[in-house]
Amino acid sequence: MLKRKALDKILDWKKKKNKKCLIVQGARQTGKTYIIRKFAEENYDELLEINFKETPSASEIFSNDLNVDNMVLAIRFRYPEKAITPGKTLIFLDEIQECEEAITSLKFWATDNRYDVIASGSLLGIDYKRASSYPVGYVDYLKMYGLDFEEFLWAKGIKADMIDAVRGFWGSQKAVPEAINNQMMSYFRQYIAVGGMPEAVQKYIYTEDFREVDTIQRNILQGYQYDIAHYATAEEKVKAEKCYLSLAGQVLDKENHKFQYKEIEHGARAQKYYSSIDWLIRADIIHMSKLVTDVRFDLSDYARNDFFRAYTTDLTLLIAMKDYHFKQYIVENTIAGNSKGGIYECAVADALYKKGYSLFFYKKDNPHLEIDILIQKDGKILPIEIKGGNNRSRSIKSLIEKNENISCGYKFIDGNIGVSDSGLITLPLYMASFI
Repeated sequence: MLKRKALDKILDWKKKKNKKCLIVQGARQTGKTYIIRKFAEENYDELLEINFKETPSASEIFSNDLNVDNMVLAIRFRYPEKAITPGKTLIFLDEIQECEEAITSLKFWATDNRYDVIASGSLLGIDYKRASSYPVGYVDYLKMYGLDFEEFLWAKGIKADMIDAVRGFWGSQKAVPEAINNQMMSYFRQYIAVGGMPEAVQKYIYTEDFREVDTIQRNILQGYQYDIAHYATAEEKVKAEKCYLSLAGQVLDKENHKFQYKEIEHGARAQKYYSSIDWLIRADIIHMSKLVTDVRFDLSDYARNDFFRAYTTDLTLLIAMKDYHFKQYIVENTIAGNSKGGIYECAVADALYKKGYSLFFYKKDNPHLEIDILIQKDGKILPIEIKGGNNRSRSIKSLIEKNENISCGYKFIDGNIGVSDSGLITLPLYMASFI
């Protein structure tokens, strides 16, 4: 059984006095249904679960008057074994994107405020536009991701106090004891090879067999391709799938990790494919890091939509796009060439994305400056570089010297902690999860 941080966040929602309905968003296979069921088991006498994909006929409950009493009565007639008691029953509307009126009904559940209602769906960013009346202002949101590295460590049996002790070395700016640092890097490489999708992690914890993990990874990737084929418009289906399956080559096989349309097909241009990229983002299938033309707050004001890097929303999907033996090279730390820097960049981007950060990067030719990732934290800009080795970071040092809004920068390496007088803090790659 995997321990997830989302459980505490849903509990915080339950404790609110005048709470709205909760929509748990996120890509497929991230564990949304599992965590809601577990939450219900621990906090309610009864769970009423309606999955609109498994039971399309349940949409009839919401086909007429959306008065709460009428909906509850219709639910009780359909599920006579359920009591549907305020405060004791959790109403869980799963795959809600399949029922437009159920989405609309969230406004009325929230206004009535007698029943606890959680909705979940994998492609709400695509389907919400079809709802007859989207319940803006009547719902709270929780974004679910695959497991982050800390949750992976919990699954491996590493206790929270042990993780806190390692995190403490960052706070004290002292090097992590070598035996501990080496073991943490080993765990981190395992995490990269497996990714954060719960089914893949669970299989690895039970078997430690990467061949079985590989089968799970490829099945999940195939499921994502099915979603593209099923939900994308006829015009976007083929283009969106081509864009998605090009990601491994875009970020792992090239020195320049900028998304290039020519990698999809010869002569391809943004005019043809950008709408497909936009669809993949709204479907929670990819996320992106945008180039900024200037490094100043607010970075989004200087971001270019036409110049970006694109990443899968979980490492599981990226690894599934590569040959099976790529996992072996990651775990054994024998990756060479562009792939080494590329996979570590993806791992750090994955960690920051799962923390909820918007990602940017900076590149300037004269003088040459390149920052792999920029985020905004506590009202300040934080530059980040990712190194396969422990190369110098002239770009970050130059940025710190010239920008008053940048007090420090991070360099993540396959190494240990170090601090320079210039404000550059060198950290082991796994500590990206601690930001």
